[in-house]
Amino acid sequence: MQCSVRNLERAGLRLHLREKRSVWREKQMEINRKGVLYRKINTANMKRILPVLMLLLSTAGWAQQGEKNFIDQPYMEVTGKAEMEVIPNEIYLQIQLNESDTKNKVSLQVQEQRMIEALQDLGIDTQKDLRIKDAFSNFRRKIFSQNDILLSKKYELLVHDGVTAGKVLLALEKIDIANVSIDRVDHSEIEKFRRQVKVNAIKVAKEKAQELAQAIGQTAGKALYVQEVDFGGFAPQYSNIALNRSAGSFDTGMKDKVASLDFETIKLQYTILCRFELK
Repeated sequence: MQCSVRNLERAGLRLHLREKRSVWREKQMEINRKGVLYRKINTANMKRILPVLMLLLSTAGWAQQGEKNFIDQPYMEVTGKAEMEVIPNEIYLQIQLNESDTKNKVSLQVQEQRMIEALQDLGIDTQKDLRIKDAFSNFRRKIFSQNDILLSKKYELLVHDGVTAGKVLLALEKIDIANVSIDRVDHSEIEKFRRQVKVNAIKVAKEKAQELAQAIGQTAGKALYVQEVDFGGFAPQYSNIALNRSAGSFDTGMKDKVASLDFETIKLQYTILCRFELK
């Protein structure tokens, strides 16, 4: 009897241990599943974060290297300045024709035809150098008269020197077209001149660096850094300065003389900042 009880106790103990082992295995499997899921999540996050970290690290490294170029080796910083004055070869004139509803009015069509003929007599290619500045004619009604309507039309004329501009002014005055103004001036090769001024400025900076380095018993080496500091070039701004003079403002002797107009030069000015290695 006692043997049977002991056998039952042993069987119960073994069953209890098996149940504990089963529970422990289930917990271990649950932990493993969570671990796998956690690793997958971390891997996905790292795939997204890693490129950002690499970019930040490379940027920081580049910045440190850039600073190192100027900190860890001796250098000198100088500026070079150069200027140039360019005579404009593109002079833009604004011509305005007006037609008023008066007794002795001259239509715009007639004025336009007279203007074109006068310009062509001066050898100007009106097909190329004359254009309408306004897309449409402008109508303006005066306040005090319902019948007094002013019709105006603006043109832009390109000439290439002051002598031709003076000839245009005189020719238009003779046909009673006096509303002429300077719109702007330019040069056909202005970009070429700008580049040349920049080259001259950096040459000045190099010469200055060499002279200063020699003064302290050293020499200026290769350029480490070059920057265009500012653009100081400008063309004269005429802001439609009127050239109009009434036809009667010329005396008899002046009507046959050509008035050459003088225009301000286009001033170009550049400053270049350079850092040279100091040996």
